[in-house]
Amino acid sequence: MEDAYEKAQKWNLNVKGIIIANPSNPLGTTLDIETMRSLVAFVNEKNIHLVCDEIYAATVFDSPRFVSVAEVIQDMDCCNRDLIHIVYSLSKDMGIPGFRVGIVYSFNDDVMLCARRMSSFGLVSSQTQYLLASMLSDDGFVGNFLRESSKRLAKRHYVFTKGLEQVGISCLTSNAGLFFWMDMRLLLKEQSFEGEIELWRVILNEVKLNVSPGSSFQCSEPGWFRVCFANMDDETVEVALNRIRAFVLNRENQESNRSKRCWRKKHLRLSFSSTRLYDETIMSPCMISPHSPLVRAKT
Repeated sequence: MEDAYEKAQKWNLNVKGIIIANPSNPLGTTLDIETMRSLVAFVNEKNIHLVCDEIYAATVFDSPRFVSVAEVIQDMDCCNRDLIHIVYSLSKDMGIPGFRVGIVYSFNDDVMLCARRMSSFGLVSSQTQYLLASMLSDDGFVGNFLRESSKRLAKRHYVFTKGLEQVGISCLTSNAGLFFWMDMRLLLKEQSFEGEIELWRVILNEVKLNVSPGSSFQCSEPGWFRVCFANMDDETVEVALNRIRAFVLNRENQESNRSKRCWRKKHLRLSFSSTRLYDETIMSPCMISPHSPLVRAKT
């Protein structure tokens, strides 16, 4: 943050604040309390705003637990609360994105006044408000729903990531969110963002899986992809895993065959004397690449 702030100053950019997502999208991780304190201290030192997007707050399915910035500032002295703002929605935690209900929680009266005026352009209907008020006032229902959601997210995350591990694909350790951060650097033909986009197009158009390349999230290292795992049924998960397994195994077979061809060509050349003519078209072994099972896929 210090480095980015100093660069902005050199470029004559007026930094107004920091926006973070906690839990993180696309990483699926939560910020620990010490990191949150350092964020709050930083914005107070620079007198800039901190906007925390906590839309995935109740999707945590493993430790460490989620800590809201509202909880952090309660224990901090000399904190200007006018600089702290939270945005939230029921779309992710409660699974009702179609209701289009968002929340701004701020300690700053000027921000709240502006938000109230702007809300006139996106009012929530009276019927929706009544339904949500009735639902959220039922503590038993909300508690049971969130516990069951956490349990199902943990199970689905485990099934998906373990299935990928079977073909050598690792993922960033995560504990929240509806997605995980998949490492496919070993499958890049070249270690560049061009290579990442090339691989993404193959996955999208040939493997028929919809994943998001890391470059679309400004990732500094090529080869990472975001995979959403919560918006499908168990049968679809198995189809997706079978497709990615077939793709990886097919890639490995192609690389293995290519290596064998190179090895044989090299050793065949060494077996001839320098005075003997070498006809590559006759002596090269003919290796037929296996066909991908995805070509014959019905789905």
